[in-house]
Parts: sequence; C-alpha cells; structure tokens
Amino acid sequence: MLLDHRYFDPLPTPTEIAGWDAACVAECGMSFLALMENASREAMHALLGEVGKVAGKRVLLLAGPGNNGGDAVALARHLDNRGARVTVALARPRGNYRGAAGYNVRLAATLGLEMVPLARVDLSGIDAPDILVDGLLGTGLSGPVRPELADVIAAVNGLAKRSYIFALDIPSGLNGATGRPSPVAVTAQATATFEAAKTGLVTEQAAPYVGRLLVREIGIPKVVRERHPCRAGRITRRILGALGPVSPTLHKGSAGRVVVVGGSRGLTGAPLLAGLGALRAGSGLVSIACPGAVEVSLKAGFPDVMTMPIGSGHHFCAADAAAVRDFAAGAGAVALGPGLGRHSDTAGFLDALLPLPCPVILDADALYFLAASPQLAQKIGPNAVMTPHPGEAARLLGTNIAGIEADRPASARELAARFGCVAVLKGPATVVAMPDGLIAVSPVIAPNLAVGGSGDVLSGLAGSLAARGLSPLLAASLAVYWHGRAGELLADAYPARGNLASEIANILPHALTE
Repeated sequence: MLLDHRYFDPLPTPTEIAGWDAACVAECGMSFLALMENASREAMHALLGEVGKVAGKRVLLLAGPGNNGGDAVALARHLDNRGARVTVALARPRGNYRGAAGYNVRLAATLGLEMVPLARVDLSGIDAPDILVDGLLGTGLSGPVRPELADVIAAVNGLAKRSYIFALDIPSGLNGATGRPSPVAVTAQATATFEAAKTGLVTEQAAPYVGRLLVREIGIPKVVRERHPCRAGRITRRILGALGPVSPTLHKGSAGRVVVVGGSRGLTGAPLLAGLGALRAGSGLVSIACPGAVEVSLKAGFPDVMTMPIGSGHHFCAADAAAVRDFAAGAGAVALGPGLGRHSDTAGFLDALLPLPCPVILDADALYFLAASPQLAQKIGPNAVMTPHPGEAARLLGTNIAGIEADRPASARELAARFGCVAVLKGPATVVAMPDGLIAVSPVIAPNLAVGGSGDVLSGLAGSLAARGLSPLLAASLAVYWHGRAGELLADAYPARGNLASEIANILPHALTE
C-alpha cells in the first residue's frame, strides 16, 4: 500500500532522499551538479523571501565537505550576484571538496569569492554577519557531532540575536530521521529543505531547531519519486478534499451513524464530547450506549445526542455486551472507550463485545484494558483505529513515555504492527501508522489541543469519518488534520490557551473553510 499523493506530501528518510538523488543520475541521466545548482537557486529565493534584499549585507556561509557544503558555496555565488558581501568558511581544505561540491569551490575561487578556513572565522559575535548560512552537515549525519564542530555549532547559536541564521536542507547536528540533536544542533530561524521535508524535520523535537520550514522543489522527476516511493507522508490541507461535496439530497441516514460506547460513574463528560465531535464533523445520527445508572447524567448534557441505557449499573459488565452489540448493529462506526472506566467487570464486557463488524475507534479506557489483555488485542480487527497519547502508548508497548517520545514514528509503527490496526500516536506532530509501516505525520503543532476531553472529540471525529466509508488510514489522518486545524483557530481567540474541549468540537465546521 502507498500513501495517496492527493492528500499526502512525501516525507522521505535520509536514506530515501539519497536514493532519489542517485536515481536521478543512474536512471534519468541527470547530474549531481544540476541538482546542486537547482538547490542553491531555490535556497536563494527562499532566503530572499525571508530577509528581503541582500545587497550590501554581510553573509557568512559555513560549508562542510559534502553536498550541503556544495549548496552553500553555490548559494554564495548567487548572493554575490545580488550584491551581498559574501564570505565562505570552508570546514576542510579545498582539496577535500570533490564532485559537485568541489566544482563549486573551484568556480567560486575563479570568480574571486572570499573563501577562508572555518578555523580562522571569528564567531564570537564581535563582528557578527547580517546573515549566517549553515551548510556544515547534511541529512546523512549519524552518531554524535565531532567535538570541534560541536563548538562551532554552539558559537553559531550564540549569534542568534545578532545574525539571521538560515539552514540548508537541515540544521547541522539534527538527525534527519528522528529530529533529535546529536547532541547539539544549529538553531535556525528558517530552514530551506530540498524537494521534500524529511522525517526528522517535522517532529516536535526538531521544531525549535528548524524554525520556519521552507520546502523547495529542485527538479527530481516525478518518475523517480513514483519508482522509489517513501514510507512516510506529511498530511496536507488537500486531505479535506476527501470529504467530497455535500449532496443536496443528503439526509441524516446517509450522513453516517456513529455509536459511542462509554460512560461510567463520574465519567459522563467524555462520551458526550465524543458525540459532539461526531456531530460537528457532520454525522447525521449519533447515539451513546451507556450503563443504565448514568443515563440521567448523560441526558443532561445536550439534546442532540441520543442515549441507550444498557443494564442498571454504573459500569459495563459482560452481560451488557449482547445489548450493546445489538444497539450498534447497522452503525457506520463505533467510538469505544470514552469515559468507560476501569472497573474489573469492564474487561469482561470488552472481551464479550469485540470484535464488531464495523470500524471501531479505540480510545481512553478501552486502551487501558487492551494493554492488559493479549487476548483482547487479538479481537480488535484491521478496521480499528487506536488513538493513544504517549502515556497510553507506553503502557501498550511496555515501556515509558521517554521511550515513546525518543522516536515517535518508530513508536507509532510498533503500535500498529503489534495490534494490527491503524495507530494514532497523539501529541505535537501526531503520527498515524499502518501495520505495514506506512506513516502519515500531521503538520500541526497546536498547544490549544492540550486540554482534557480533546482526545474524546478526536475519537468522535474519527468515528464520523469512518462512518462515511473512509478507510481507517484516511479517516484517522483527516481527523488528525481537521482536529489540529481547530486547535490552531482557537489560538486566535485564546492565545494563552484556556479554551474548552467542547470549543474544539464546535469550531470544527469553521476549520473547513479557514
């Protein structure tokens, strides 16, 4: 299975992007020099878009011996043509620059551009440049940065208040796969990355180092990307197109029926929020199957959601499973877990309830029991979508939160593979993973989503999309993006946070048009 390019932009690993470069040469007859020239021109346009005119400005370009360094040297030539006062600081002797990078060093020398050894450059800040371009290390970095370059990176970061720091392809020292510093990295105001964002550039850990991420195409042919597809994609706004147009003959029965299964003593708000999320996403019918003793509390929530009391207790037990299954018959999707509670009887309820014939969104306390029962894990089915936050993910994988956050794409992939369903690892830059290893990464980092009940809204939203017939991957990815956009819109009204989870749901319709 491949990600649909209509909705996802490619998100290659360092190995995959290197494969694209090699395929351009081996399969298409292109040259690395042409790619480097394209990259340097695109970097120039990206930089001009950030800082405006460069005529008369002092620009210091740090150039390592690899392709990133070659990009920096070629960029110096373009900036010189624009009237900038450029200095190229070479990290190695000129003879160490080979291939396309070596060509650009020799051309720069022929043109009389100032090139000096990096060791002779004063980075103390006494005479800081207007613009500093980082082309020291590229996406292929593995292992820790050498001590001498770590000192250079620290000095570069010390110039942040006086110089505009612009990184080429990736900030030096950042791991291109995980987005973690190694153990230091350049902190850039903007990063121009070439052809596609890399997996390590869109993680939460990378954000402080990357700054504004500017993706610039450098002419890698479509046929190369199609022959060598990457295993990750970045969710784009284009995914909203998966909703399709609203039919003028639409009725509530054809708009999707969602059943929320949850609620218990003291936890009646969660299923209501899930129901509200489904309704605001456009579902025609939303019902909550709840323990009988808590129905009165649920009915007091709002009248738009129907309720079905099951049994007479404050929590579900195994004897309730048949009635819930009957009630959910014909539903387009079930959101299972919001407010379910952790009573020991509820484990038997889930064991008797699952599997269900329709797509199931697993969240909250359903994940608690899933982590505790390997037998239950065998019953969730390939049409399920699980939506853990890092704490829940740690419990599901038998590790700790630090282990989950150390490599979020890898953690999401492990969840999906272990449980055989789509896994949504929530958090900044949420990751959606398939059991076969495909992942989709949200471009959204929205602090306004960090409020109790936000995940319940997401469960209802995902259930609504699954009920319309979207695949588990597409329903999960669209839900994550739409939910994130709602959080971004709320930041305008609540810049210091303070919004409610219900407001995330209520603004969902507006997020489609903003």
